[in-house]
Amino acid sequence: MDRPNAEMPALIGQTGPLNGQRWTIGQTIIIGRDPTCNVMIPDRQISRFHARLTPSNKGVLLEDLGSKNGTYLKGKKVVDPVFLQDGDAMQVALVQHFVFLSSDSTMPMDKDLVKPQIKGKIYVDAKSRRVWVGSKEMVPPLSVPQFRLLQILCDQQGKVVSRQELISEIWPDQEPMGISDQALDALVRRLRNRIAQLDPKHNYVVTTRGYGLRLDNPSE
Repeated sequence: MDRPNAEMPALIGQTGPLNGQRWTIGQTIIIGRDPTCNVMIPDRQISRFHARLTPSNKGVLLEDLGSKNGTYLKGKKVVDPVFLQDGDAMQVALVQHFVFLSSDSTMPMDKDLVKPQIKGKIYVDAKSRRVWVGSKEMVPPLSVPQFRLLQILCDQQGKVVSRQELISEIWPDQEPMGISDQALDALVRRLRNRIAQLDPKHNYVVTTRGYGLRLDNPSE
């Protein structure tokens, strides 16, 4: 692949035994349980040769290698080879989660893999798609729509974001009129439930009736 090293795509381990590890994808990478694999996951749920990542001029191609417990991309089982997009969440069996970045120039360094000292109990790391509430990391990671919702509210912390703006940002590929208020309400409810698992004492996502939502993110 004719790219400078600084622009190589990258794979970052998240939830699972390889959490925090990272690989640049400059050549074909085999993921599996066998010790000869480029990314070795020592778990019986992982097939010996489970999945393959192949870089090309068109991007990085993800293939499942006939694994027993499947490879998943954005929550859907991979049946046919598929090109990865920046920020894609990938899962190998039920064991290891990864995030794919189209360039390792945006890949978090070791210091980014721990929660920085910031004001506010909730912290969202847009690069690694990780979330902390206080000192606790949210595991398993939020779904893509949940993460987008929280990130939008964090970016405009303390401000009320309209429901229409939220819908347009969370579901950019769909007509806004095709997304019901019930769909947004259900997403908000799921996000609140996930946050409450780590801190049930505070309501972080506040509804402004008739308009939208804001993030109430107190300091630690």
